[in-house]
Amino acid sequence: MTNTHHPILVVGAGLGGLALARVLHVHGLQAAVFDLEADRYARTQGGMLDIHTENGQVALHHAGLTDGFRALVHPGGESERVLDKSGTVHWDNIDDGTGDRPEVDRGQLRDLLIDSLPEGTIRWGAKITAARALGDGRHEVTFADGATVTTDLLVGADGAWSKIRPLLSDARPAYTGISFVEADLLDADARHPKEAAIVGGGALFALEGGKGFLGHRTTSGTAHIYTAIRTSEDWLDTIDFNDVEASKTKVLAEFEDWDDSLKALVANADGPLVPRKINALPVGHRWDRVAGVTLLGDAAHVMSPFAGEGANLAMLDGALLGLAIAEHPGETEKALAAYEAALFPRSAVKARESLEGIDLCFSDKPVDRLVELFSATPPDNA
Repeated sequence: MTNTHHPILVVGAGLGGLALARVLHVHGLQAAVFDLEADRYARTQGGMLDIHTENGQVALHHAGLTDGFRALVHPGGESERVLDKSGTVHWDNIDDGTGDRPEVDRGQLRDLLIDSLPEGTIRWGAKITAARALGDGRHEVTFADGATVTTDLLVGADGAWSKIRPLLSDARPAYTGISFVEADLLDADARHPKEAAIVGGGALFALEGGKGFLGHRTTSGTAHIYTAIRTSEDWLDTIDFNDVEASKTKVLAEFEDWDDSLKALVANADGPLVPRKINALPVGHRWDRVAGVTLLGDAAHVMSPFAGEGANLAMLDGALLGLAIAEHPGETEKALAAYEAALFPRSAVKARESLEGIDLCFSDKPVDRLVELFSATPPDNA
């Protein structure tokens, strides 16, 4: 690496780190972003995201990317279906285009942010192995190839298992009690029409008895399915996911009394299943101010996906940190103090909502509770 010192160094080229780099760029400031992936195409970026008015859309506004974001919106993506384990439909709401949480493809949104940055902003293939304080707010970062760089401001945007978090906090994510198994039905309308009809045009919720099938339709026509179960932390470890058919059989054994139309979402999936243990940091996770370093996104407040806030919060964190730095030129500690003062209560609220989402989906009568939630009249803000 030709430059050994960067005034602002961001670890992680996810949505939050990229939003930070973009907002800094808008304000004439440069950040160096380091990411362990070999390039932007090294892996798929997951499925769809609903981008919320109060955070994700605010971040994209500050990044000057609202028009680009709107061009990515998936028509019909805000549709919702709620089923019980017999396959009976209890709620079927068709997206009419008036919703305030439009769906976009995560990979396309990430590409929008990457393309908005000057060439060379992101250093790919940079796996961090260590970070240490040098004093006076400066830090040194070491990479897997032995190279080191220093920085005046180090930002951990490197996800749930952040290498930067230990500089600030001893907290580590813990298992929430929920395990996912992901599956894809490719070109669903043509190749899997019955399963496509079950999922519908947007999001699917089929839940009962502490388990269920969640899903959504992607812009590529794939039906992306999450089999979700409240279970022990080691349950996924008992399944050989290298054996596709055996893993399907083991997962579906948990759903013996469910309707065949729902079990087909896994039985007929294309390719291998992917296990995911859902982890979270403690609600209200915070740290004392440490000179020259901070966190954003999952590094700061990883939570379950049951409030739909992870990506939205990460982008807002990045945007607001960028604004704070721009508004306090030459006063890094004032910028970080202002940013964290708003970060902690904001993320605590959403972390509590994510816990409530787990309770709603995996406790008694989830179908009734979801229908009540989706059918509730929005509060009058007049």
